[in-house]
Amino acid sequence: MPADKNAAPPQPEPLRVPVADSHTHLDMQDGTVEGALAKAAEVGVTTVVQVGCDVAGSRWAADTAAAHPAVHAAVALHPNEAPRIVHGDPDGWSRQGARPAGGEGALDEALAEIDRLAALAHVKGVGETGLDYFRTGPEGKAAQERSFRAHIEIAKRHGKALVIHDREAHEDVLRVLKEEGAPERTVFHCYSGDAAMARVCAEHGYFMSFAGNVTFKNAQPLRDALAVAPLELVLVETDAPFLTPAPYRGRPNAPYLIPVTLRAMAEVRGIDEDAMAAAISSNTARAFDY
Repeated sequence: MPADKNAAPPQPEPLRVPVADSHTHLDMQDGTVEGALAKAAEVGVTTVVQVGCDVAGSRWAADTAAAHPAVHAAVALHPNEAPRIVHGDPDGWSRQGARPAGGEGALDEALAEIDRLAALAHVKGVGETGLDYFRTGPEGKAAQERSFRAHIEIAKRHGKALVIHDREAHEDVLRVLKEEGAPERTVFHCYSGDAAMARVCAEHGYFMSFAGNVTFKNAQPLRDALAVAPLELVLVETDAPFLTPAPYRGRPNAPYLIPVTLRAMAEVRGIDEDAMAAAISSNTARAFDY
């Protein structure tokens, strides 16, 4: 029934072993940060990584992490943000509304602010950065790639995790990482590759973070990737408010729904949920160095 479309899904059964949501956007979710953290903690999700997608969102992530011990921040310009800064955003697709073209200078300024934020102790990651060929056409590729390379350098210089957004750009993302040299800790957020790519990521020691879409009917390639990924490189995330796991697909996502995805992941791996949660908990702390 359409009336339920915007209703928050029910609280899942709590996990016995606490875990972290490795990628969430609390600034895009309804309610307060305190409310979201409390609801998550009730089901055993005791830590979240709050991820910035633009300068304002990255500042917010850093401030929120400074105010809440359960929150760690990642700061970046989203791959779709870089071309908007350079070429403008006449349609106002992003949260800032319509914007004029700022050119390369505006991108440099934005990157300088990300660099400044990345130096803060409570900022544990640089991301989400990477490449997205789904929303940005060929005209935006150069700006995306320049921004991605700059973020890799920032992450390495500050010793922070690199959080990658890779949408329909697998080969180029892997190529740029190879050319630049990946940071010591690199996370593929909302992992979207297949089993073959999971093996490549495993060879390089890249973390693979699985979101609610691993539960979708048509997501067998993701489940195949999860099945072959080394357990010590697997993370879980909501990417909330997006990618709500089945059977709640299409309704608002939030960190408290992590147990739904984690249980589905444990099933794919053929291990019990406590073992899955224990692995993910230690992996996330290692990936983000907290």
